[in-house]
Amino acid sequence: MITDKEFTLRLIRQLTQALEKLILDKPEESLLQKELDFDTLMRDIFKMNFTEVSSMTKEDMIALVSQKQERDHKDYYEMLGNLFYFKSKGEHNKDFQDKAKTFYELYLQTSGIFALPVINRINELKKALE
Repeated sequence: MITDKEFTLRLIRQLTQALEKLILDKPEESLLQKELDFDTLMRDIFKMNFTEVSSMTKEDMIALVSQKQERDHKDYYEMLGNLFYFKSKGEHNKDFQDKAKTFYELYLQTSGIFALPVINRINELKKALE
């Protein structure tokens, strides 16, 4: 039986993978972007839509993630980094860029993984925020 936590983690990982494909501009499915409904996914993950999630401060989002199990924090941070990075590419929103940078940095800290693509995105975001 799948628990609510396992289902949410599966959604987070699926969203992370879909966003990675979109960020790399390599969607395997032609309808991938059309099927990606951020409001529905955010409601399933955070119980609020994307507009509500994106209007939260970084500190509020970090507090929200910290309420989850510690072992899952890296998944949340990676997903949030990808989400705000992808959204900032389309909208050139400085707030989204700043949030993406913060969540990518938190992802690297909590995961202990050396992820060159993430490091490159952080550097790109730093330049854009200057």
